[in-house]
Amino acid sequence: MPSQLDSLVRLLGVFPVETLYLLVAVGTAVENIFPPIPSDMIVLFGGVLADLGVVRADLVFASAWGANILLALFVYYMGRRYGRAIFGTRWGRWLLRPHQLDRLARFYSDYGTVTILVSRFFPVFRVLIPAFAGISRLGLWRTAIPLAIASAIWYGVLLLVGIYASRNLARVVSAVSAVNVGLIVAAAVLLGGVGFLWWQSRRERRDPP
Repeated sequence: MPSQLDSLVRLLGVFPVETLYLLVAVGTAVENIFPPIPSDMIVLFGGVLADLGVVRADLVFASAWGANILLALFVYYMGRRYGRAIFGTRWGRWLLRPHQLDRLARFYSDYGTVTILVSRFFPVFRVLIPAFAGISRLGLWRTAIPLAIASAIWYGVLLLVGIYASRNLARVVSAVSAVNVGLIVAAAVLLGGVGFLWWQSRRERRDPP
């Protein structure tokens, strides 16, 4: 692994250091619309490069955190601006009926901040939750603050792991992969529960005013 890492570092040394920061930013931003992007590994490797002196750790963190938050808030804005109209179409009403949207809005009103904070640690949910926060008209600050806190914790931990464990990169990558697999399994279980609640709520009728 050390020889492979040295070869990769030499290869990356050909590019301007600004390009590396841009790659980190793009990877963590695109994750908000395309979850398969391995943004966690990108930030982890950014920590390794920081330990080797190729890049600055603070700029890696700023690139990852800033880009991720900006695109997450863009997803939130698009949900807030166009979500209700989309779910007003025929296919949208099939996915979520009006009474389901009302129930979702009540849920976000009561538990939105905590839900956003926790969801950022789970794959798939970290993509869906900001969009539905916008659809539910959750306030900007109630959305942005937990997003910022959770992303700062997650990327900060990954960066520190990369910095302090770069000499055992193979073990670190394996451990992070195992954690991600566990989170994916947990997210799948939660998604199944959400799917069950969605199916049950579709059968209910809106209460009369």
